[in-house]
Amino acid sequence: MSEEKNVAFLRSPEKISRLYACPLFAGMQEEEVRYTLSLLAGEERQYSRGAFLHHAGEPLHRFGLVLSGCVGVYADDLDGNQVQMASVGPGETFGESLCYLRLAHAPVYILAVEDSDLLWLHTDAFRTIGETGDARIFPIYHRFVSMLAGRTLAMNDRIQILSKIRLRDKLLTFFAQYARHNGRDTFTIPFDRAGLALYLGTDRAALSRELSAMQKEGLIEFYRNSFRILRGSSTLCCKCNKTKEESGV
Repeated sequence: MSEEKNVAFLRSPEKISRLYACPLFAGMQEEEVRYTLSLLAGEERQYSRGAFLHHAGEPLHRFGLVLSGCVGVYADDLDGNQVQMASVGPGETFGESLCYLRLAHAPVYILAVEDSDLLWLHTDAFRTIGETGDARIFPIYHRFVSMLAGRTLAMNDRIQILSKIRLRDKLLTFFAQYARHNGRDTFTIPFDRAGLALYLGTDRAALSRELSAMQKEGLIEFYRNSFRILRGSSTLCCKCNKTKEESGV
C-alpha cells in the first residue's frame, strides 16, 4: 500500500475507529499507524458475502483485520463435518498465527459471512527484525506477539466449551465467558443460530430447544443474538461446575 493510500485510509473515521479497536494499532498516533501499514504492506479489499478468502490446504501469506462485515474461519473434522473455529467481527483479526508460521498447508478455510471490508497485512518484516536498523519496528513486533498470546487465551476458552459433554454445560460455559469478557450480564454474540450451533459442535434444532428450555427456567433471556443472564454469571458458573461433578467429567 502506497503512502498516499495510507493517508486516504486514515481519513475514514469509521475505518480508523475499527483499526484502533485492534490491539496491533490501539493508541497509536497517526504517524505510527502510517508506518505500521507501510511496514506490514497493508492492503484494503472488499468482498461480497460468501466469497472465499482462503482455501484449506494452501499457505496463508497474509492475515486480515475486519473493518466491516463478518468473516468465518472453518475446518472439517475427520468425518467431513464443518466446524466453525472463529467468527471475526469489526476490529478483530484472523489468520495471524498461520501467516507468521508460514505453514505450507493451512488447515482452515475462510469465508466472508457478510459483505466485508478487510485490511490485509503481512508479517515478512518481522522475519528480518534485526536487520532493518529501524527501532520503530520493535514495539510493533511486541504488539503482534501480544496479539498471538491473546489468541492463545481465546483458544483456551474454546477448549473449555468443547470439553463439555452436555449441550447445557457448553452453553453455561459460553455465556459465563461472554459475561466475564464484557463485564456485564447483557451482551450480543457474533453468531446467528446456525453459527452458534457450529461453534458449539451441535445442531441447530438441539440448540434452539436448549435455549428455549433455559429461558423457561429463568436462566436467560434472548432475542436473536442478544442475551441477558438473569441469575448472574457467577450462578451460571456454579451450575456448570455442579453439572460437571454430577456427570463425573
